[in-house]
Amino acid sequence: MPVLGESIGGRYRLDVVIGRGGMSTVYRAFDTVLERPVAIKLMHPGVAADADQLERFRREARLVARLSHPHVVTVIDAGEQPPSGDGNGDGDGPDPDIPCPYIVFEYVEGETLKDLIRREGPLEIPQAVAYALELARALGAAHAHDLVHRDVKPQNILITDEGAAKITDFGIARPLTEAALTMPGRVLATTDYIAPEQALGEPVSGRSDLYSLGIVLFEMLTGDVPFHGESAVAVAMKHVREEVPDVQRLRPGVSAATAAVVERATEKDPARRYPDADSMAADLEQALALETSRSGQATGEVTSVLRTLPGEARGRVPWRVRHPMLTAVSVGVVILAVVAGALLAAFGLTHRGAGVGPAPPASTGLHEVALAQNAAHDYNPFGTGPENRDQVGNVIDDDPNTTWSTEQYYSGTLEKAGGVGLGIYLDASPGLSARAVEVQTPTPGFPMQVYVANSIDLNYPFGSSVPLKARGWQGPVASTPHVHSGERIPIDLHGGSYRYYLLWLTGLPPGRQSAAIAEVSLFS
Repeated sequence: MPVLGESIGGRYRLDVVIGRGGMSTVYRAFDTVLERPVAIKLMHPGVAADADQLERFRREARLVARLSHPHVVTVIDAGEQPPSGDGNGDGDGPDPDIPCPYIVFEYVEGETLKDLIRREGPLEIPQAVAYALELARALGAAHAHDLVHRDVKPQNILITDEGAAKITDFGIARPLTEAALTMPGRVLATTDYIAPEQALGEPVSGRSDLYSLGIVLFEMLTGDVPFHGESAVAVAMKHVREEVPDVQRLRPGVSAATAAVVERATEKDPARRYPDADSMAADLEQALALETSRSGQATGEVTSVLRTLPGEARGRVPWRVRHPMLTAVSVGVVILAVVAGALLAAFGLTHRGAGVGPAPPASTGLHEVALAQNAAHDYNPFGTGPENRDQVGNVIDDDPNTTWSTEQYYSGTLEKAGGVGLGIYLDASPGLSARAVEVQTPTPGFPMQVYVANSIDLNYPFGSSVPLKARGWQGPVASTPHVHSGERIPIDLHGGSYRYYLLWLTGLPPGRQSAAIAEVSLFS
């Protein structure tokens, strides 16, 4: 084997081993011609002695070199180091007649996605979806060149210092059969991400890569792979025979849209998966817009990926989330304007001239009600379960950057088997006579009604057709056909006092499949 300090190809000085596999070893090296760090992969002598493997390595090096994509580690050079070993084939050095093939890649400062997950555990949901989208686009570019990766896993995904995901090791892994997994003396490739057809030794296609990417997304969202076993074969057979666990059960904050991507990508039958990487990327674009809207904020690489979304998906993300810096500037301008107005008033420099000055706003006489931290609850009596229960506290946290969102309704309506609508209710214990409710929303345009109650029956099963009034709700005591953000809706209770206030959504904003609420305030 080459030794550290040795020069490969007459210009690449080997500095340190940064990765090792069954077929090759990867070094960080220094390009003495262009004076820059590079990564160089050298094929093991024993593998290079196999004529088929050697030809595969050469052919794939040529194919990958043609691939140029921002989320694929770039191939810089390739060649074959002349033999210089002892000739006995024992691994101390290459045989005299066998050259040592190598591929030179750009050197990426950062860490592998596997290292990131090990350090941080489950990633933020928008971050995980953004990485999956970058990788789906990279795989799409590779598949367009008839290049199938065959070993998509977090260990082969690099996260740059800037936060972007780049996939490496294209086309080098050999399709695995169950027999190959147990072949004596062979270093096993991980089967944690292996597609069922790949585990069975059947033909491998681009859809096999998409299955593996679905498992990678599962791990980013949950912090662990879906299957464990006593051996690589046992894990591979679980991919063949067992369903991937429900990601929403393991990570309740994941939207139905993101869970649907994982589910479709990891179908056992390749024909039921996404037909191509572009189709998967399109669903990930919609999922990223939804997850970002639900989280109410975008940081790091998510912000960069949002700029690449098509217009329809990008339009679903609140403007303040897409442009956090501009939003900060806008807030600064408003603050300056307020300060300037106060100074003008202090010095008597307000309205001048013959016209009538603007009248001061009339006092509403309303006072915002202080609610307990756990006062907000999701309410989905006609549906099949909770409606993003983990987010509902966001509507009373005094932070307009956090939101509660409905799930994704692909029909564009809130019609359920038991009725129409869903919402959230506030517990204003021990009770009050509210005069108005104010709603802040990044998705204006949905119809909403307000109901009240002093006792409600929560024992009816989800999905039952029992109407709201039979469950204890009275009203509606207020309504609006198209909520706009900051709208204050009058409530007329005729002097009555109530503990519970239900904001009942009966539809979605035009053209959208979900609705979100950032803040809710009651006024008495």
